[in-house]
Amino acid sequence: MKFLFPIILMVISLPVFAQSPIGSWKTIDDDTGEASSYVEIYEQGGKLFGKVTRLLQEDPSTVCDRCSGGNKNKPVVGLVIIEDLEQEGNSWASGTILDPKDGKEYNCEIWLESGNLKVRGKHWTGLYRTQTWYRI
Repeated sequence: MKFLFPIILMVISLPVFAQSPIGSWKTIDDDTGEASSYVEIYEQGGKLFGKVTRLLQEDPSTVCDRCSGGNKNKPVVGLVIIEDLEQEGNSWASGTILDPKDGKEYNCEIWLESGNLKVRGKHWTGLYRTQTWYRI
């Protein structure tokens, strides 16, 4: 019986994990439609963050030369590109996302849809772009 309890606990917790954006995700390049990077979403201090863990189309030593401030010329691998997302119902918002290609930062919202992660970057003008990321 004492071996059965941990198994039951694991089975019960699987749906909860599946509904969380925490984990590793494969991003898709908007221009080529090809997988471009892996991003790890993690929780810190009650907020969600995301960092690039692997580049799939570019040299692993690529730096963010278009970034400003403290991110200027930092390696893209290891770069925190999603910051300070707070849970708001079924989504996480009120944070930012950095696009290492152009060095620009946007307001960010993420949510799960059909097991995939929807990631929306929104410009202050109201224009936005939504990507679908895939769990790895």
